[in-house]
Amino acid sequence: MKYIDLDNWKRKEHFNFFRRMDYPQYNICANIDITKFLSFVRAKEISFNFAMIYASTHIANEVINFRYRIRENQVILHDRLHPSFTYLKAGEDDLFKFVTAEMSNDIFAFTEYAKRKAENQNNYFNLTDVAGRDDLIYITCIPWVSFTHLSHTISLNKNDSVPRISWGKYFSDNNKVLLPFSVQVHHAFVDGIHIGIYFSKLQNYVDTLI
Repeated sequence: MKYIDLDNWKRKEHFNFFRRMDYPQYNICANIDITKFLSFVRAKEISFNFAMIYASTHIANEVINFRYRIRENQVILHDRLHPSFTYLKAGEDDLFKFVTAEMSNDIFAFTEYAKRKAENQNNYFNLTDVAGRDDLIYITCIPWVSFTHLSHTISLNKNDSVPRISWGKYFSDNNKVLLPFSVQVHHAFVDGIHIGIYFSKLQNYVDTLI
């Protein structure tokens, strides 16, 4: 982690403009093609959901704008982000958990570890794991709905710059399997071009896993 010298930062004007907004977060939804990715996770017998958590966090770490945060009126840049995600175990009640997992460099190790941590967590909201942390990506899955738009519950805090990532129910279209995918970010750090870069990198990643 490092602090950004705001006086000499190229985003200084954009940062100062958007941080004054009452609601500086915005959301973009689009479909990604997961045809090859779905074949990959099935062939490797790993969880689609945990693999998607890994992929979306991995790409967020590759796009520097996703790693900026506002902390005590200063801007910091994290070295690495980690996923904090919702988990609802099949066959259990309809109450989900918030689970935070440390990111790794290996999709297979991560999916196994994250699943184990999620299943072993006994409380719904383990706030100890997230206390004082902003090196996170908030992630949720809504596998019952192929949504075209999504909004998140959020405290009206102008400094909340943790991105929110979500996906819905995948569906078939013209011999492809498409996944509704949503990204919510703070405009002081992330512009449309950066979300475009994120989607492009994510699409390439899920297309090329072997």
